[in-house]
Amino acid sequence: MKFRIARQFFKFAVLFLGLLCAISCPAQAQNSQRKVIKRVEPQYPAILRDRGIGGTVRLKATVRADGTVRDVQVEGGNPILTESALRAVKMWRYSPGDSETTAEVVIHFGDASQ
Repeated sequence: MKFRIARQFFKFAVLFLGLLCAISCPAQAQNSQRKVIKRVEPQYPAILRDRGIGGTVRLKATVRADGTVRDVQVEGGNPILTESALRAVKMWRYSPGDSETTAEVVIHFGDASQ
């Protein structure tokens, strides 16, 4: 009997936490496929390019409804190249949308086959 009550309580707690999370998560920050209408290429530091040091930087850009980039967060990649990628993506412009969205951005530095 105790286990049955504990199981029911556990189910209720999981359901309650799920609903709480769904309510508190911002609905406007959806992943989108909005078109980039102004793309600024990141500066590839000459010393890294000359030495063959490249890599990929993965970013998440928060895009306002008017298409301007509000915020950019690093999701992963070569730490030496992140600052250049961040500066460039902050200057990008996307097509206008109905609400604020997020966009996954991948920037490649150097030979993509490395």
